Amino acid sequence: METLSKKICMLGDFAVGKTSLVRRFVYDMFDDSYISTIGVKVSRKPLVVVSDDRAVDLTMMLWDLAGSEEFSQMRSAYLRGAAGALLVYDLTRPETLASLGDYSHQVRQTTADAAFVVVANKVDLVPGSDNGVETGAAILDGKALADTLGAAFVTTSALSGLNVEDAFRQLGQRVVR
Repeated sequence: METLSKKICMLGDFAVGKTSLVRRFVYDMFDDSYISTIGVKVSRKPLVVVSDDRAVDLTMMLWDLAGSEEFSQMRSAYLRGAAGALLVYDLTRPETLASLGDYSHQVRQTTADAAFVVVANKVDLVPGSDNGVETGAAILDGKALADTLGAAFVTTSALSGLNVEDAFRQLGQRVVR
């Protein structure tokens, strides 16, 4: 089996759930106390992904980047070498979707063929979402952005774990192609 290691960046505005998604994926844990990421935190997670009829032993090096405006000037240095990114927004704050175009542009400036998955997080907090039913303007707008970027689109809940592994697996399949 082929073995690869790929740098994956977590991008999105502050408090959209990037760190919670990483914590759920890597440790299968959720902590509702909010501590803003300062700079970058790197985690790693091995998994087997199947892409183009081959299995790959992939180690994802997950770079959880701060989402604050003050950090934006340093972000491009941290993006170098990224094979892909999870572009995360908060369904309870639809305005957080607007920044994802800028984040994807910054990634593509350093890695033209980077892969993306657009993640609509906190679906558990959307009234009437019925655990992931994909309706509503914030979801339709997220799907439209994903289509524009040639990316996958996934609704997630870091709290319950809904679709979290799926989002990372889809990105894993895209970066090993």
